[in-house]
Amino acid sequence: MRPSLMRSASQLLRRRGYSSASGQPERKVAILGAAGGIGQPLALLMKLNPLVSSLSLYDIAGTPGVAADVSHINSPALVKGFMGEDQLKEALEGSDVVIIPAGVPRKPGMTRDDLFNINAGIVKNLSAAIAKYCPNALVNMISNPVNSTVPIAAEVFKKAGTYDEKRLFGVTTLDVVRAKTFYAGKANVPVTDVNVPVVGGHAGITILPLFSQATPATNALSHEDIKALTKRTQDGGTEVVEAKAGKGSATLSMAYAGAVFADACLKGLNGVPDVVECSFVQSTVTELPFFASKVRLGKNGVEEVLGLGELSDFEKEGLENLKGELKSSIEKGIKFANEN
Repeated sequence: MRPSLMRSASQLLRRRGYSSASGQPERKVAILGAAGGIGQPLALLMKLNPLVSSLSLYDIAGTPGVAADVSHINSPALVKGFMGEDQLKEALEGSDVVIIPAGVPRKPGMTRDDLFNINAGIVKNLSAAIAKYCPNALVNMISNPVNSTVPIAAEVFKKAGTYDEKRLFGVTTLDVVRAKTFYAGKANVPVTDVNVPVVGGHAGITILPLFSQATPATNALSHEDIKALTKRTQDGGTEVVEAKAGKGSATLSMAYAGAVFADACLKGLNGVPDVVECSFVQSTVTELPFFASKVRLGKNGVEEVLGLGELSDFEKEGLENLKGELKSSIEKGIKFANEN
């Protein structure tokens, strides 16, 4: 990459919420599943993040090549690749943030639930390793179905005696990224100025964008527009799977969203004030044990889980409609962790 392009990429990332590293503590970030479709672009983006001093790339195969490739980029983070379970300990030790995109991707006709048995086992094993080797790390769960994999990780950590609800996050940032993009296009406002909270879960109807709270506000959208934007946000993953015609899922946009959320976690750890992102966390916002809503991040992970705010009638209906499916997915994760 030419220096001018490198500068442009770094400037873009900083504009999108990345921070300057001046005077900041050293931070190690580990990516588990770094050779996969999400893991590789995520590794690239985290290498560009000036808050990362050490980048640990782990997978069951292919990581030496990814690590060699990414390590040649002239940004400060030192990159190491680790492959196979015997190297997992070294990959994890000393990590401040662990990002988990490991698992199999969605294919056409496959629901997030179809992924469950494969990815649930992978997440359970990786969570056990995190509990053993870096129990104080902030864990960013990307592996789907997030509505179930976050409860699985929580149960594994509880059994190990390391569970801290402030340090476990389901990454729902892609839902926010999509909601912002779709809203900006329909409302004809600059996308970089847009904010849209997205609450609930991270699959289908459990994804509830709160367009009534979107900023900048607009009167240009009808109720039908809002319904269509909500549906498109909920079906965003399917839109990409179908467009790729069996050759992949939403890997690039997910890597970007994962990098944005990891950066927010790093900023919080470093004491930057008022860092707020939506995430699927242990919650008392509803009667469900886990729920995605706005979260204030800080030096210990979750500083505060924020409430839902005022909802439109359409959003209130969506909230009630999602609870059954979300409850079932959470319980499925807990059951898997306790039975296997």
